[in-house]
Amino acid sequence: MYKKILVPLDGSDLAECALAHVKAIASGCYVPEVVLLGVHEPLPSDGMMYAELGDGWQDEFRKKRHSGTKQYLDNVATELRKSAINVFTDVVEGTPAEAILDYTKKKNVDLIIMSTHGRSGVVRWAMGSVADKVMRHAAVPVLAVASPSCRA
Repeated sequence: MYKKILVPLDGSDLAECALAHVKAIASGCYVPEVVLLGVHEPLPSDGMMYAELGDGWQDEFRKKRHSGTKQYLDNVATELRKSAINVFTDVVEGTPAEAILDYTKKKNVDLIIMSTHGRSGVVRWAMGSVADKVMRHAAVPVLAVASPSCRA
């Protein structure tokens, strides 16, 4: 049924609440590929704010941020592989919801599994909801795991 599952992770325990569902679906449905995706927000373009850091700081920062995220995703992938799941990792830059949706289209993903942070009211309005945006605009099914349920 599913050939490629995308699992966006931001490094938080709450985001990892989706992993139990990933294991169950990927194993139970014999999914050939699971991709763990890290998304980095673009760096601010206001150079005056960072003038004291000198030239080249952005490239160095991007490299360190990318390698840190890649290492985190590789560690999570190692754990999933213990359950005989074929896992890959990728890191992209962009606004999270848009980057997830773009990745889904470009890489032929047919299921997204992600956690929601459970924000509501003014906080959700002010911060927005990546999961909500993905659910509203994805052309594929989205399994949204309510992260507060896995805190126990």
